[in-house]
Amino acid sequence: YKVFGGLHAVIGLGKKLTPDRPRILIAMIAATILLLYPSAWMQLLIILAAGLFGLKMFSNMQESKVQPFPVTFSKKVGVASLSLLTGLLIVLPILARNIDHALMQIFDTFFRVGSLVFGGGHVVLPMLEREVVPTGWLEANEFLAGYGMAQAVPGPLFTFSSYLGTMIEGVAGAVVATAGIFLPSFLFLLAALPFLNELRKRPAFQGVLTGVNASVVGILLAAFYDPVITSSIEDGGDFALAAFLFALLHFFKVPAWAIVLIGVAGGTVLSYL
Repeated sequence: YKVFGGLHAVIGLGKKLTPDRPRILIAMIAATILLLYPSAWMQLLIILAAGLFGLKMFSNMQESKVQPFPVTFSKKVGVASLSLLTGLLIVLPILARNIDHALMQIFDTFFRVGSLVFGGGHVVLPMLEREVVPTGWLEANEFLAGYGMAQAVPGPLFTFSSYLGTMIEGVAGAVVATAGIFLPSFLFLLAALPFLNELRKRPAFQGVLTGVNASVVGILLAAFYDPVITSSIEDGGDFALAAFLFALLHFFKVPAWAIVLIGVAGGTVLSYL
């Protein structure tokens, strides 16, 4: 399920964010670069470059027709939230290097990953994989098994962090990992909302956002290939099962929980062949 559940997400996001050739091109270039040079910082560079390209190409788009956000707090709150986010990004790695405690390491890791993600939960997958598997916290098969289960339950894919935290340090690890990965988004939301209504009226901002959104599709495509495809498809049987599950999910709209059960049964059968 984790294989073509991810493909289902790529297709859905691609239809929405890359409806024309220029945006498809941005997505393909982003995916290619990230597959050649996989790192969190490369994701940021790709997003920045796509934003600049969008500023040049899409700034003549019409203003957004959506309703303004009902912002109920001041710009001072936004500045304070951004300052706290920046401060934690600087201080937490220093604390993690000097405090030899698993929960401190977990919070630093998940906060940093949560701060660098743009584009939704599936994009976080390769970043988390590079943080928890090479360090020995989890085996690769444990990581991907948790990813598959996380897609079968309601709610944001960031809840995958709860599974990872539990595997690393029990219930306390789950609480710390979940708090760490969600906190940056909360702070960024508080920082952005006081200014967002004004920004959304500017064609330049709309152009930047259009380019960034297109690059996110490419980043998601790269995340789908590595580590999901590279770690899950080993032979023709695996591919056939994954394709069958994708058809059930995408074309026949079978519920996610049923897809997982069918996948488990199919994987068990394949293991005996």
